[in-house]
Amino acid sequence: MNTAEGFVIEGAHVVTVDGAEYADGHVVVRAGRISAVGAGPAPGAEGLQRVDGRGCLVTPGLVNTHNHLYQWATQGLFADGTLFEWLVGSYEIWGRLDADVVSGTTSAGLAHLALSGCTTASDHHYVHPSGRGDIVAAEVEAAREVGVRLDLARGSMDRGQSQGGLPPDAVVESLGQALSGTADAIDAYHDTAPDAMTRVAVAPCSPFSVSRALMVESAELARDRGVRLHTHLAETLDEEQQCLEEFGCTPVEYAEKLGWLGPDVWLAHAVHLSDAAIKRISSTGTGVAHCPTSNARLGAGICRVPELLEAGVPVGLGVDGPASSELTPLAGEMHQALLMARARGGPTALSARQALEMATLGGARVLGRDAELGSLAVGKLADLALWRVDGFGYDVIGDPVVAAVFGPTPPLERLWVGGSTVVDRGELRTLSAETAAARGRAAHRALTQEVSR
Repeated sequence: MNTAEGFVIEGAHVVTVDGAEYADGHVVVRAGRISAVGAGPAPGAEGLQRVDGRGCLVTPGLVNTHNHLYQWATQGLFADGTLFEWLVGSYEIWGRLDADVVSGTTSAGLAHLALSGCTTASDHHYVHPSGRGDIVAAEVEAAREVGVRLDLARGSMDRGQSQGGLPPDAVVESLGQALSGTADAIDAYHDTAPDAMTRVAVAPCSPFSVSRALMVESAELARDRGVRLHTHLAETLDEEQQCLEEFGCTPVEYAEKLGWLGPDVWLAHAVHLSDAAIKRISSTGTGVAHCPTSNARLGAGICRVPELLEAGVPVGLGVDGPASSELTPLAGEMHQALLMARARGGPTALSARQALEMATLGGARVLGRDAELGSLAVGKLADLALWRVDGFGYDVIGDPVVAAVFGPTPPLERLWVGGSTVVDRGELRTLSAETAAARGRAAHRALTQEVSR
């Protein structure tokens, strides 16, 4: 169904996320934006294509705030390692990345995300081996083919093992290369338009792989160009111990000293936070990307999400890299976030609707796009997910939001990005799933040298 010009969804359970909810509602889309949302049949929608929403739940498209798409090619490895052990083994493989591999992993990773209701994905790509083609251009082009909005967090590392860092020297850049490569990505691909399909953030990897100079100068670059800042922080106790020994302070205190707290910053993981750290993150308007499956897979711990939300911190969800959250759908992270919060704090620690909000409006806030994304409101971009909640098992749960969050991810009936169809009845209508999967397999073989290059 071609619905790019305009359409109306009727008869669905509509969750706007920013307050209103309609058990039998409508959403009207014209010219790629929401023009009406409310209860009952849509008035004044004559001539628009109609989508039967009966038995379905309508939500905003999901927003992924932290990912490493290139890791599609290395899933399942080092399955019992700690974060540092997993990274040390993986860096030896990731050092063989090139533009062709990144194109394939981006195709596969974003196709998989789209099929789980994701319409915007932030990808933190920090491995840029020299002489391996234009990796950034390959990623942007692959994302355009899938049709999902890409927030490219152009990462960097300049602190190899010889400088006391974790990654091998062969996979890090010099300070100058990291800054110039990031500036080039901003100049080439950052789009400030409200309906932008591609935006760029400045994203040095983490304190254990980045020099102080790169952290400071990256922040200066981002603020000079008016883009956002992203990094990993406070993911493991090992990291906190290293920060204390090397810098004499905690990771959050170190970030603040370097100018890395503020409303233009979001931090991945933020698992190990004291009350004082949460207070500083909140008071500065810093956002957090919560990656529950990856944190559990690597044994890193459980983020204090209820406390962050109570403090008013913008919190979004992220699937992290596929190599540390194998085949995790973004919608599944709502389920995982709910369970992990309740495992810590009891059955009232996090609700189904709070989990949905983190996956939508919370994520949009983290990425600085809540003016145009994340809720179903008149004037916002028509990034919509339509979920079937009337199938076997779902049909006995009276609350569709509980059905979608507490149970397995429901079937995705349709997905629109800016009013254009990306998924129709569970099938991609842009790049086929078969093509995306084949590209992902080819990237895996190339990176792991299972076939000759």
